[in-house]
Amino acid sequence: MVEDLLRLARYWGYRIATAESCTGGMVAAALTDVAGSSNVFDRGFVTYSNQAKIDMLGVLPETLAVHGAVSQEIAREMAEGALAHSRADLAVATTGIAGPGGSEFKPEGRVCFALAQKGKPTRVETVEFGAAGRAVVRKAACDHALALLMKAMQ
Repeated sequence: MVEDLLRLARYWGYRIATAESCTGGMVAAALTDVAGSSNVFDRGFVTYSNQAKIDMLGVLPETLAVHGAVSQEIAREMAEGALAHSRADLAVATTGIAGPGGSEFKPEGRVCFALAQKGKPTRVETVEFGAAGRAVVRKAACDHALALLMKAMQ
């Protein structure tokens, strides 16, 4: 799928950025695992801490205080911040609870995604992957983020 995604990005002339928390750079790694991705992939932001989200992406402290790091609001600000702080046309963001842990209100396996695209409204969604284990949730979140990028180009 990644090779097809990169091929479509080249065709449309898109550059891609990532803003990742719970996936810790896995989406960027998947994109850069393919030779020649440098003409499509601009940069990746791994913003695991709240302060990194603020410093690197311009996430508002107020949004973090009201909604918490695992929220569609933060995913939106992360994706839009990645666009603003890069030369990309498309940016995908991931923030969630891979586990172990979670709470009644934010369970393990919840991941919020955002896809920001120049000239289009930012799309956000939340996926409940369940308490499948940290590695499984992170891999599923990475795959979902790549699918969102692919869908944006079709």
